[in-house]
Amino acid sequence: MLYPVYVYKEDTSTYGIVFPDIPGCFAAADDIQKVPRAAQEAVEAHFGADEDPIPAASAPDAWTGHADYEGGFWMLVDIDLSRVRSRAVRLNISLPENLILRIDAAARQRGQSRSAFLATAAEHEMASI
Repeated sequence: MLYPVYVYKEDTSTYGIVFPDIPGCFAAADDIQKVPRAAQEAVEAHFGADEDPIPAASAPDAWTGHADYEGGFWMLVDIDLSRVRSRAVRLNISLPENLILRIDAAARQRGQSRSAFLATAAEHEMASI
């Protein structure tokens, strides 16, 4: 989901990142290219330990002229909400027995469960898409 973030920088500081839609959620980044990653990490940390509802995103123009957001600029950052509160969901799949044996052996070598191994493998495959 695209969230507006207000970004500001003073001469001797890092980039400050403010989420007007998520009060109390802030981040910082050393350079502008790291703003999206810092924003994602901030949202995950902000909502990771509680059950507060995650607010919907507004448009940057909803904040135009607001006194708290002067002197910086707006960015839209794509926040992956599935990474904010990722609860496990039971899944029933069918795989060849030989493949399951190989998966289990590889998972044991890494000290992982079958589920953790398959989740890691899926994340790895999707990273290249």
